[in-house]
Amino acid sequence: MKQCLEYESKKSMKGQTLKIRLENVNLNSNSGPNSFAQKLVKEFQIQGHSFASKDYDSALCFIEDHSNLAGKNLYQRLDGIYFNTQFNYDMQNSNILKTYQKAQGIIFQSNFSKKLVTSFFGPHPNTIIIHNGANLDLIEKIEPIKNNIIDRYETVWSCAATWRPHKRLKDNIEYFLEHKGQNDCLVIAGKPDYFYKDPNIFYVGELNYEKLLSVYKKSKYFIHLGWLDNCPNVVVDARACGSQIICCSAGGTQEVAGLDATVVEDNWDFKPTRLYEPPTLDFSKKIKNKYDSCYDIREVAKKYIEFIK
Repeated sequence: MKQCLEYESKKSMKGQTLKIRLENVNLNSNSGPNSFAQKLVKEFQIQGHSFASKDYDSALCFIEDHSNLAGKNLYQRLDGIYFNTQFNYDMQNSNILKTYQKAQGIIFQSNFSKKLVTSFFGPHPNTIIIHNGANLDLIEKIEPIKNNIIDRYETVWSCAATWRPHKRLKDNIEYFLEHKGQNDCLVIAGKPDYFYKDPNIFYVGELNYEKLLSVYKKSKYFIHLGWLDNCPNVVVDARACGSQIICCSAGGTQEVAGLDATVVEDNWDFKPTRLYEPPTLDFSKKIKNKYDSCYDIREVAKKYIEFIK
């Protein structure tokens, strides 16, 4: 269910403040786009901006417009688009494309996201790349998880996702089993779509956001070998919590993983594919990460406002 918010901010800031309409956002959902929206909305308020469903300065639309908004002052935030040949991806993309064509500006989550979208939709005259961010003030207050079983281990690994085949839970587990030390464990959050029984692997199910952060703060490594992710919030949050990221190169994940990340080589030709049948990874093929990015939601929010202004 999409949601438009109408409330005034409690604080003011120097310079022009904006009244923003949020389109296709549900702040009661914990999905990737909506969980990021929760962080962004709070930071917009702190920086002095307000929200309205009418008489707004600009509309910030997540993915696609369902309200037939005018293109003037409409900004579209895009992670990715559909390209899974197991579905009618042209139909799935149709309204996203309409929004893309009429929007005044496009905010891409990553360089990968921009290349993906422009490969299918063509170029747009006004775009910017702004990676996702984490709430560093909240993270600073979170303590590492305390658990009698996990505390027995010297090194904790973790991973979390809304698990589907292209998120590669099986690969995450195999990577852990191949690289773990003698006293390491792996904590898997979320509802798994693959199960491997091992005394050093713990399936903890779906956790609330703060509990997830406490797991990340306990973890030395966070594995996210998902294929063709645009800018996963779990990786941004885990990195902000101090975990070293292990990811693959196909997608935008490496862009937010940090210079100390372990990146497994992976490829894609930007053509429609069977997304839920990702290629096999060779864990020995590792490359140096060349990307570094700011993950502070305060700076991310400033970039959004500067672009919209």
